[in-house]
Amino acid sequence: MKTLQSTLLLFLFVPLIKPAPPAQQDSRIIYDYGTDNFEETLFSQDYEDKYLDGKRTKEKETVIPDEKSFQLQKEQSVTPPPPKKENDEMPTCLLCVCLSGSVYCEEVDIDAVPPLPKESAYLYARFNRIKKLTAKDFADIPNLRRLDFTGNLIEDIEDGTFSKLSLLEELTLAENQLLKLPVLPPKLTLFNAKYNKIKSRGIKANAFKKLHNLSFLYLDHNALESVPLNLPESLRVIHLQFNNITSITDDTFCKANDTSYIRDRIEEIRLEGNPIVLGKHPNSFICLKRLPVGSYI
Repeated sequence: MKTLQSTLLLFLFVPLIKPAPPAQQDSRIIYDYGTDNFEETLFSQDYEDKYLDGKRTKEKETVIPDEKSFQLQKEQSVTPPPPKKENDEMPTCLLCVCLSGSVYCEEVDIDAVPPLPKESAYLYARFNRIKKLTAKDFADIPNLRRLDFTGNLIEDIEDGTFSKLSLLEELTLAENQLLKLPVLPPKLTLFNAKYNKIKSRGIKANAFKKLHNLSFLYLDHNALESVPLNLPESLRVIHLQFNNITSITDDTFCKANDTSYIRDRIEEIRLEGNPIVLGKHPNSFICLKRLPVGSYI
């Protein structure tokens, strides 16, 4: 009796049991690695699909060129490129640093001024082995406003070196081996030639006379025997300390025949370290608002 009941129950439940559906075969959906890996897998698969689709599309669009097109391509490939101009190669900017019109050639061991980009406005060539400056160095660089050659070995500068630099405002030649000064450009506001070997005979009588914008003149630590003549009215600072200056006259800074003349722009004159006794020349400073720095006794 019990066997019959079991058999009847089995026939009743069998229709309710359905076979499990087949497993998904899409390799792109993987849940076992967490959310991050799941998104990465989808991205990777999507990238591969797009890459393959694009590759197939490109292959479909590729056509075999006709004979005329092939000949044209061949002629174009054979045609040599136009020759490079010297300035196109910019050799200086490979050795130095060129940035917004400024060229920095500091401590790169050059022994001459390198070719400069035509748009150069500022050149810093400090602490190198440059021995000479020539007119050719800046002939095609008319926009230069500042030159700094501190700490080189410059012994000679051609007179025409700065003749075309009508915009040059600052020229620094400190710590070199100069014995004389070249002709200076007219718009200079600062000239620095301290720590050289310049003697008074190495400065022409009118070297500074026409420099109507010159405000700062640094000629200290040289071998000057006297103060340069015809210093412009525009000067504010004059450094002549540690030279061999032994005397000055009433016309050095003032005007001997004009007691009402006042030189009000000068803020500082330094003459210490020279063998001159300033107290012996009281009339030489009558036009100044401030006495020069130096020995008075």
